[in-house]
Amino acid sequence: MADTKIEWATHVWNPTTGCDRVSAGCDNCYALTMAKRLKGMGAEKYQRDGDPKTSGPGFGVSEHRGTLNEPFGWRKPRRVFVNSMSDLFHESVSESFIAQVFATMASTPQHTYMILTKRHARMRSLLRKWAPITGAPPWVHTGPWPLPNVWLGVSVEDQRWADVRVPALLETPAAVRFLSCEPLLGPVDLRNLARGGALVDCLGGDVKSASDGVVYTGAPSVIDWVIVGGESGPGARPMHPAWARSLRDQCVTAGVAFHFKQWGAYRWIAGSRWNAETACWEDHGSIPERVSKKLSGRELDGRTWDEFPAAQSAVSA
Repeated sequence: MADTKIEWATHVWNPTTGCDRVSAGCDNCYALTMAKRLKGMGAEKYQRDGDPKTSGPGFGVSEHRGTLNEPFGWRKPRRVFVNSMSDLFHESVSESFIAQVFATMASTPQHTYMILTKRHARMRSLLRKWAPITGAPPWVHTGPWPLPNVWLGVSVEDQRWADVRVPALLETPAAVRFLSCEPLLGPVDLRNLARGGALVDCLGGDVKSASDGVVYTGAPSVIDWVIVGGESGPGARPMHPAWARSLRDQCVTAGVAFHFKQWGAYRWIAGSRWNAETACWEDHGSIPERVSKKLSGRELDGRTWDEFPAAQSAVSA
């Protein structure tokens, strides 16, 4: 049985809790709201408050060493989201503790661990430093590197942050690289990332001039998985269907696994307006309508998209 409602994971593991806002994708953080509630309930892991300007009650960054052995007690393979209530690469998490988290993951290869961060620079720095070519990781590890059961991802809410975070992910040793475009707050073109003064296609195809757009040559992808989702909860912002469709089409064309998580708090309906001068209704395209997350659903163009990378380990749902 899964212990989370997150569509792309079966379980969560929180060796750290707490975080701080770094970009617009953090504005309506569900974890911050949940931490405040858990503090009020007396939950031990959520008694440290964060900076009120960037964090909140119960959301101060904390390391929980007592959780490091939890994965050893899981009998069946799991697909684990690491730190649903934090960011493992937050600057307040010690390097030694991050190393211990990786040691646990290295020692439990039956589980697949997915780590998502907005601290792309620190992730890149640590993982490159720990690579065997420059020096052994700070734990006893004689197996393959990067760890085959650890997937690394960055959050991408718009093109600005795609241009910043995705190149850093591409420079990070990882068995599987993924993007979480949730909440998606604007269009993102993964075929034309600004990197070092040049445009880079992170989906693996060579970009060439063509009358019908981008031409893919069949080169292996560098990003293995793209997750897309809209925002829900108080203050949620709508995700335009064109943004989701564009990322879906980019992935399908390049052969990259695509996962559509949810529409969030909005569904899109046909918009029209009465024109008194012409005495007729005029089409104004689609407009967002605030509804429940359940009502908006998970279908994109008549179907669900639940793809995973080919490297996915066998796990029980």
